[in-house]
Amino acid sequence: MPPSAGPLPPYGAPAPAAGYPSAPQAPPHTGGEPPHLTAPAEAAPPGPAAGPSAEPDGPGHPLLAKSGAPQAPGPQASGPQASAPQPAPEGADPGFVPVPGDGGPRPTTPPHAAAPGGQGPVPPGAHGPVPHGAWQQYDPWSAPLQGGPAAPPRGPRNRRGLLAVGAVALALLAGGVGGGVGAYVERYGGINDIKLPQAADDAGGRRPDSVAGIAQAALPGVVTLHVRGNAEQGTGTGFVLDRQGHILTNNHVVEPAGTGGEISVTFSGGQTAKAKVVGQDGGYDLAVVQVEGVTGLRALPLGNSDSVRVGDPVVAIGAPFDLANTVTSGIISAKQRPITAGGEKGDGSDVSYVDALQTDAPINPGNSGGPLVDARARVIGINSAIRAADTGSGSESGGQGGSIGLGFAIPINQAKRVAEELINTGRATHPVIGVTLEMEYAGDGARVSEPSKGGKQPVTPGGPGAKAGLRAGDVITEVDGAAVHSGEELIVKIRSHRPGDTLLLTLQRGGKQQSVRLRLGSSTAG
Repeated sequence: MPPSAGPLPPYGAPAPAAGYPSAPQAPPHTGGEPPHLTAPAEAAPPGPAAGPSAEPDGPGHPLLAKSGAPQAPGPQASGPQASAPQPAPEGADPGFVPVPGDGGPRPTTPPHAAAPGGQGPVPPGAHGPVPHGAWQQYDPWSAPLQGGPAAPPRGPRNRRGLLAVGAVALALLAGGVGGGVGAYVERYGGINDIKLPQAADDAGGRRPDSVAGIAQAALPGVVTLHVRGNAEQGTGTGFVLDRQGHILTNNHVVEPAGTGGEISVTFSGGQTAKAKVVGQDGGYDLAVVQVEGVTGLRALPLGNSDSVRVGDPVVAIGAPFDLANTVTSGIISAKQRPITAGGEKGDGSDVSYVDALQTDAPINPGNSGGPLVDARARVIGINSAIRAADTGSGSESGGQGGSIGLGFAIPINQAKRVAEELINTGRATHPVIGVTLEMEYAGDGARVSEPSKGGKQPVTPGGPGAKAGLRAGDVITEVDGAAVHSGEELIVKIRSHRPGDTLLLTLQRGGKQQSVRLRLGSSTAG
């Protein structure tokens, strides 16, 4: 700021404007009329721009003209002189300062405005009219305005309120952004984490004849059985036969329960129920149990095992090692495999003879009693035995070896007949030929035993064999054209038929081959 060389200009005087200093003003008029400024004619050409003036307007304060903002004149006295322009005093500067950009000079404001009523200039400290509007000048060195309205200052309270509102808004914004970023990082990882490509969710279905389609159709009808007896317990599988709650499984699965044990059935959906034994048969290794008070049962449809061909695709369902609802797949590897299982009792009453379906679908301990289904989810067999590598043979209940691709299932045609008899009568009938076989015979075929030392006859008098003309020492080599290599195979072939069926037997007697027809009898013995 320029140094002050004297007192400040009086209140109400025009403040210096920024831009150009004005020319020296006429001395104050002390008469009855205020001085008037004569404006140049409109047609007068613009004069040369005046340079900065060194004349002070009052002690120590140069006048500054505001660029492009002319000042409004003060109040005029009334009378004839008010309408006529008055010449400026002699020797005085015309009072015009060029304004850049508008093409002509503008009148400057006298040092002091006239007092109302033509009383001359307003003395310092007096209250006079204050210039206003666009022409009002601001003097940073002048005293504060007196007596006029002032804009209400912006107090600290308002500023604090605005700051508080801004802080709250900023906090909410930051919280929202932070929460969004945190949720993104938690779900998808860091911003710069590696994202591996992945296929979209496959919402499509599966073909009914695919393994997935077969499993989806069959699983609701498959159950897991937990059996507890006095000294034993075990796990197996079964499947629903009808809406009355009958479930078919293997005899060796429920046998540990004995007469006072407990059988618990768990359905594929997780529902459990207690079951009771309806009937069981060791010769066929089949049993039927029943649950009560269970609704929504899904019975599995039964197929026709006689129509099965080697190479047909199959699916095995069960609970290997108590892993419920396990699905494995394979093919039919062979048909009419003579399988014997059981024999733990030693008297032969628990030995089962099965003309089995062979499959390479993995079957393990716990799969016993589960369904073997075809490509249309129809049951064609009951998984019952495996050939284990560590034991070399036998039922899956007899060893804990894993599957080596040699599994065996009871054909459903045979199981259906037995299941119906067990449900209806509680016992199953066995077809018989009425002869005793020499199980230790090492030759090819099944040999009828010789009379025993006790006098017991190997051919039951009046039985099916006696009626067909069988004799002691005959060697049966074929049944309906299928070769028979041992006594076990002959039993298996006979058990695959119903009582009353007629068989064509080929035999060797005295070095000669001959054929006989035999109608199967019935027995309820094991």
